[in-house]
Amino acid sequence: MALDTGLVDWVREALAPIGMVTMRRMMGGATLYCDHTVFAILAFDELWFKADAESDALWDAAGADRFTYTAKDRTMVMNYRRAPADAYDDADALREWAGLAIAASLRAPVRKPRGFRKKD
Repeated sequence: MALDTGLVDWVREALAPIGMVTMRRMMGGATLYCDHTVFAILAFDELWFKADAESDALWDAAGADRFTYTAKDRTMVMNYRRAPADAYDDADALREWAGLAIAASLRAPVRKPRGFRKKD
């Protein structure tokens, strides 16, 4: 699956007034950051925004599906919501939805890095 760089360019351009958008490629898609804060992913040729319990009602009202995928005969669900249709052609709408996603990301607990364990 190829990454839609046109969509990345659109997001960068539309969000320029609120921050610098960068991207990191991952498994055929990408993770998007605004000023070093993860706020969205690009997967399956679509934009998915970070969500949380506080913002779920707004995503539900917009009909924004949850991000799911199948791995090893299990359906996995992540805290990302499909971007509403207006986010693809209205910069103001994209900024509004991205703002919700950035806020959700900032509310998320900080995860400890994996790996090295200190011996007692």
